[in-house]
Amino acid sequence: MMRQAIAGRDDWSAATSPSSSSVNQSGDPVMSENSPAATQRDLWMRVRARLKAAVGEDVFTSWFARLELEELVDDLVHLSAPTRFLCSWVQSNYSDRIVEAFRHDVPDAARLHVTLRVNGQARPRLAPAPVVAAEPAEDLPVAKPAAQTANVETAPVARLVPQAQKGDALAGSAIDSRMTFDTFVSGEANEMAFGVAKQIANAAINNTVTFNPVYIHSTVGLGKSHLLNAIAHAVSQADSSKNIVYLTADHFMYHFITAVQRQSALGFKEWLRKVDLLLIDDMQFLQGKSATEFGHTLGALLTGAKQVVVAGDAPPRDLEMLDERVRSRLSGGLVVPISTFDMDLRRAIVQRRADQSTARFGMHFPPAVLDYVARAVTSHGRDLDGAVNRLVAANQLTGELITVPLAEKTLGDLIRTHDVRRVRIEDILK
Repeated sequence: MMRQAIAGRDDWSAATSPSSSSVNQSGDPVMSENSPAATQRDLWMRVRARLKAAVGEDVFTSWFARLELEELVDDLVHLSAPTRFLCSWVQSNYSDRIVEAFRHDVPDAARLHVTLRVNGQARPRLAPAPVVAAEPAEDLPVAKPAAQTANVETAPVARLVPQAQKGDALAGSAIDSRMTFDTFVSGEANEMAFGVAKQIANAAINNTVTFNPVYIHSTVGLGKSHLLNAIAHAVSQADSSKNIVYLTADHFMYHFITAVQRQSALGFKEWLRKVDLLLIDDMQFLQGKSATEFGHTLGALLTGAKQVVVAGDAPPRDLEMLDERVRSRLSGGLVVPISTFDMDLRRAIVQRRADQSTARFGMHFPPAVLDYVARAVTSHGRDLDGAVNRLVAANQLTGELITVPLAEKTLGDLIRTHDVRRVRIEDILK
């Protein structure tokens, strides 16, 4: 069976033995999730003071000021940062210095992992769970929608399944069950990408490969992630024995870095090379050695006739963090752009979201309001979703009917005025 891809789980690496004790084997105190928050804050303040003294005020402000201590698990220091770039930069350039600063208080500290902090929380958490006996692959739980697994997204490190059986998809990013082909609104801007995605899913179900690799690119909010989730959902629904892995670029990097730190890189590589369908999202965020490892994985999967689908915000030729060979491989497959939505597609998206809200809450969206939103909100699909959500909230909270004046008042910051034509030097010279 295909298993739900839970963010941050490491089924390909052996978990360490858990311990609820607050001291290590040598008797030195070690922080854990059960330690008082005040103690953890004090420890982090001392470490920050050492780092500031070591690197100076300017460097500290640039790279360390926005870091937060999440937890210490055995010899691993887990920090969080607000941006992917900061995560990658600190991990690559300051790991040794940070670990050394921790050793004054925690002698066993030896490794660093920096994860992205979203809405004030870092995921995935790294604290080990109690050891349980490994179950046969066929007894593993069936994949659940992402919404149903929200309470375990911070799941601790999972135990290794000694022999990954066929159908054990191992760990990846959570698949959003709401993002299916049925909920995707197609139009002139995205109809080619939509058709290709459905063809990929049908081919995978029938154990064939059509276009490989497939690279879908567009600016933010135009449906790339929706299509990747829809492919994974369709294939898993039709054939639960398929090994399907959907990974965002930051989780690919997380798995790779953790594998290297735990000296289980070979297991990570074997895990990726045994999948039937690999989907990588947000390719533009892949950096460093993990980008190189992706290149090796891509080559191995293409050689083995395994389907690979990648999404990014730029064409392959503009992915400068990848070497020329990988960019050539991506360009040599099928490159599918999604262009900016036109008025008809925006109107269709707003209509679909309004119908869903009407079915759920019972309010009425006049056609004039839908026309206004589609005409005024021109950025991307997420803003259109957000516009409908704001109107729903305004109606629910104030009791005011959904009208064009309400939309004008509620959606002011989403509405972009027509850009004033910029005068260029070339125009002046003419």
